[in-house]
Amino acid sequence: MRYLTLALLLLAPILASAKVDPVDHVIVYKSTKLMQLIRDGRVVKNYTVSFGDNPRGHKVRQGDERTPEGRYTLDWKNPNSRFYRSIHVSYPNKQDRARAAKMGVSPGGDIMIHGIKPQWSQMERHLRRTNWTDGCIAVASNREMDEIWALVKTPITIDIYP
Repeated sequence: MRYLTLALLLLAPILASAKVDPVDHVIVYKSTKLMQLIRDGRVVKNYTVSFGDNPRGHKVRQGDERTPEGRYTLDWKNPNSRFYRSIHVSYPNKQDRARAAKMGVSPGGDIMIHGIKPQWSQMERHLRRTNWTDGCIAVASNREMDEIWALVKTPITIDIYP
């Protein structure tokens, strides 16, 4: 066991620098709680995801606990997110802001793909079965978020379907 640990320590820098081919598209299906990472038209990885407490319908205003629907861009990454790592969704776009203005409300923002707080690691099974965010797209393990982080290079298109 000691030799295995030593071998892993010696290989860690090599493995960390290994080239990972990024994906070129992300698709989310809210109705089935599925997120797919796509490269060259083919699914590379599937993830079960969670949304806000009120997942049906397009996000309209701040505090509605909905996840937006439509085509957006994953435009930047936050390595220091309070929900482990996060990747920003470009909501609200011009149409979202206009719709909210017509209604006299704020469209909200800060929609992210993210992991979970480290102290919640024992709750992964529960988090997979429930919608618990304020409108973000959450994966239920930080190991999964590490995979997504490595495969998604910003900017990249994300399509979010009902």
